Amino acid sequence: MTPTKFFLTKGVGYHQHKLSAFELALRNAGIAAFNLVSVSSILPPGCKKVPREKGLTYLKPGEIVFLVLARNETNEPNRLVSASIGCAIPADSARKHGYLSEHHSFGETEEKVGDFTEDLAASMLASTLGLKFDPSEAWDSRRQAFRLSGKIVRTTNITQTARGEKNGLWTTVVAAAVFIP
Repeated sequence: MTPTKFFLTKGVGYHQHKLSAFELALRNAGIAAFNLVSVSSILPPGCKKVPREKGLTYLKPGEIVFLVLARNETNEPNRLVSASIGCAIPADSARKHGYLSEHHSFGETEEKVGDFTEDLAASMLASTLGLKFDPSEAWDSRRQAFRLSGKIVRTTNITQTARGEKNGLWTTVVAAAVFIP
């Protein structure tokens, strides 16, 4: 089975029980009704990105759904948690695969985490395409170099951050790239 479409989604949930907070984050992301199977980071050739709302119309409750999932949680009041998925698509996306990266962290802003996962996916793709780059350069410089090479056409990310609930409820964040057969 090779997916033909995918969509990005994110969510947050709060509850006194850790598992329930996770369930609520999945509901917020629109993917709680599926049997989720985490997979690694390859975006198949020809797999097209669709909006979340359209992607959800292809899926049925109870269906086994493959996804790349980032998840983080805390029950510490005000602790900043994040979950992010980065995506890098090659110019020849009909014949070459892209990359998805997942990351979860504490204490980092949405922008910082999003840039990190986008950079991670683009760097993994660049290395498989044989692009030479200096990993110590800033992401903005590498992003520009990758695009100018003509081999990486698009990068993006989806990131969810949240602060731990003030009274110590579990706070869970998720971000996902959901595959559609």
